[in-house]
Amino acid sequence: MGDYVPEPTVRPAADFNAAEDGATLRAAMKGLGTDEQAIIDILTQRSNDQRQQIAKFFTEEYGRDLLEDLKSELGGHFEDVIVALVVPHFDYLAKQLHKAMAGLGTDEETLVEILCSKTNEEVKKIVEAYERLYDRPLAEHLCSETSGDFRRLLTLIITRMITDGVRDDESLDPEKAKDEARQLYEAGELKLGTDEEVFNRIMAHESFAQLRLIFEEYKNISGRTIEQALESELSGELLLAMMALVECVQSPAAYFAKRLHNALAGAGTDDKTLIRIIVSRSEIDLGTIKKEYERIYDKTLESAVKSDTSGDYKRALVALIGGP
Repeated sequence: MGDYVPEPTVRPAADFNAAEDGATLRAAMKGLGTDEQAIIDILTQRSNDQRQQIAKFFTEEYGRDLLEDLKSELGGHFEDVIVALVVPHFDYLAKQLHKAMAGLGTDEETLVEILCSKTNEEVKKIVEAYERLYDRPLAEHLCSETSGDFRRLLTLIITRMITDGVRDDESLDPEKAKDEARQLYEAGELKLGTDEEVFNRIMAHESFAQLRLIFEEYKNISGRTIEQALESELSGELLLAMMALVECVQSPAAYFAKRLHNALAGAGTDDKTLIRIIVSRSEIDLGTIKKEYERIYDKTLESAVKSDTSGDYKRALVALIGGP
């Protein structure tokens, strides 16, 4: 990501022992009462891969399902955090996409957050997990829940790795960037109406590094930032998705910091988004997101989370954020 240095808050535990952790978790849930702190201490301080090894030991040693045991002992948002930690990473994101499309109405912001912030390789793993879990292609489900240019953009994002796998190609092509910046300019500002297809194709297919070049060239050609151009040319869900893509190209940490701020701001907390971002970014760049949050909002992410949550739920999130 160029100068973007992703800093996680959760790293694999150094002296990891799946059997020890498994035995401690079993003891924490056995008999009357539950030792929530022991569950927090172990599961927030292990990598997802290590949690899978603990779950495997749990089944082999006790003939029990760690996830089911945890679900039967815990409740509320605390349970949501712990379940999110124990489910394999890409399965979790696939489940979150499924939830965003289930029932009445579709949660477009969640679809955008999950799909527009990912590299080719990550999207590929989400698509595979989705089909395995739900026995239907993600593209097909998305098509039935979304429409128009927004649907086309998301479909392009999830099918691009099947067609050409270009998104992750970090080799930069300055000439092509100039050409594509001009195509965007001609598809938007230079014509009456907007040719969304050109925007969709370029935004869905180019790597983040290449898009960064395209945006710089765009400014040279038109004298406006790509954001200004998008806001004047597009609207609704397509604009939401394009702006998310632009933010993730320029700074994924700032994008997620804003999402967290929106989840915490105002009346009531958007717990689903709060849990999803903190859990799913903890091994990627939550440390970087934390710094951006403080830079943009002049307060720590930890203090914001503490004032909006309570009990074991709060303790689990704070442990993941890497607070004292």
